[in-house]
Amino acid sequence: MRLLFLGDMVGKTGRTAVWNRLPGLISDLKLDFVVVNGENAAGGFGITEDIFLETINAGADVVTTGNHVWDQKEAVAFAGRHDQFLRPANYPQGTPGRGSGLFYARNGARVLVANVMGRVFMHPELDDPFKSAETILDACPLKEQADAIIFDFHAEATSEKQCFGHFVDGRASFVVGTHTHVPTADHQILNGGTAYISDAGMCGDYDSSLGMDKEEPLNRFISKMPKGRMEAATGPATICGVGVEISDATGLAEKIAPLRLGPRLAETIPEFWR
Repeated sequence: MRLLFLGDMVGKTGRTAVWNRLPGLISDLKLDFVVVNGENAAGGFGITEDIFLETINAGADVVTTGNHVWDQKEAVAFAGRHDQFLRPANYPQGTPGRGSGLFYARNGARVLVANVMGRVFMHPELDDPFKSAETILDACPLKEQADAIIFDFHAEATSEKQCFGHFVDGRASFVVGTHTHVPTADHQILNGGTAYISDAGMCGDYDSSLGMDKEEPLNRFISKMPKGRMEAATGPATICGVGVEISDATGLAEKIAPLRLGPRLAETIPEFWR
């Protein structure tokens, strides 16, 4: 199975780049399943229902989120209406929406996708992500109820991300870190067969500070005083993500490589898909 995960869409330039390029990528690369993190898609803060639906219409099978999931007030209302919209699973019981779901890939495979948020340097501090993952895996084990299992681990600390990867190694197909908006170079297959990367990067303008116009963040570092609102950068976007090839027999990863398309960062498409 061919899986593509695209990192946090940031603002209009990021989401538009994804919408424009994703249909062609699905066709050209013969993708079976696509997950996109959308928590920064609405001006850099949260996601609206229209943006969610447009992302699904472009070809995403699931849209994950993170700590900005509720920044747009309408998300509280629409979270429960769409199974393909995921908020972190370790929110307290009774939170609107869902944190995981079982979906069908284009090749008919059953794909469990779970969105979990870390706790180190993160706000709000949610329930234990490791216990949440254990509950999810117990309910839907790999190669029993699911042919592939994907975790979007939305977290700040790479140590927490790495430990989470080792925690589910051999029990999940792929653990992808999100939140820090900078693509890391540690894509690998762990000892137990789980594909892992600390951060997929963002889909947005890299002439920026994490996708935001760089002037206000720079001002705050220098003066320690805000001058105005943070605004999403509006320059040409680079799409960043990760491609994974998953064994139909075991549900574990066989190959992993970054995908980057656009200006500033070196363009790359996983060699095994060329």
